[in-house]
Amino acid sequence: MNVAPKKQLGQHFLVDENILRVIERLAELDPSDVVLEIGPGLGVLTRFLADRVAHVHAVELDRSLEPHLRDLPRTDLHWGDALRLDLAALRPQPRKLVANMPYNVATPLVVESLDRLPAIDRWCVMVQREVADRFFAAPRTKAYGAVSVLVQLAAERTGFHPVSRTVFRPPPNVDSALIAFRRTGLPENYARVKQVVGAAFAHRRKTLPNSLALSGLASRERAAAALETIGRDAATRAEALAPPEFVALTEALG
Repeated sequence: MNVAPKKQLGQHFLVDENILRVIERLAELDPSDVVLEIGPGLGVLTRFLADRVAHVHAVELDRSLEPHLRDLPRTDLHWGDALRLDLAALRPQPRKLVANMPYNVATPLVVESLDRLPAIDRWCVMVQREVADRFFAAPRTKAYGAVSVLVQLAAERTGFHPVSRTVFRPPPNVDSALIAFRRTGLPENYARVKQVVGAAFAHRRKTLPNSLALSGLASRERAAAALETIGRDAATRAEALAPPEFVALTEALG
């Protein structure tokens, strides 16, 4: 490999092709699939996908990787920041997101895809193990947070596979995992729920009414009344509420 991974871009290139079969299984790849890949790197996964699906959209920020991504069949390369590009405008529309995610932006990319990319109905992503654990963490656990709520309101987990550090170059200093999930739907008021969830977890050591008040979303009194409406008291903290309770809380806040 002649390319030096860029630490500032969170690059850890996938080099062990044995893990590709696990990705194929967890992503349930089909010849008719249109797949979105973010951070193709050296193109190891991209080539694997292109040989098995109808079309691949590969989004890459680092132009120095262009020599490794040329002449890929059934693949469109899109250069730029995946958080800034209009991925919803891609044609043909991708219905699966399959990627070795850049570690420094993996969480916002996944969270934003839930509502920004409504055509995506299945994800299979390689992320840091602690990020994978956070996506489907249970209430009152250390890993549970705003990301957990938002992901669980949109999807259900379908697969999980721990990944050795040796499949990357350079090997990361953290453990990784493949996690797969499928869309179950979004609440009608998801945009508002997203605001409430963000404000609720903005001050984790505070009670939920205090956190919402400090975030400017609602007065402490109004938040306490909304909690009472859903059967919770004013001493409740965000990490105690299950995802559906945040939908109910949002409705109670009005």
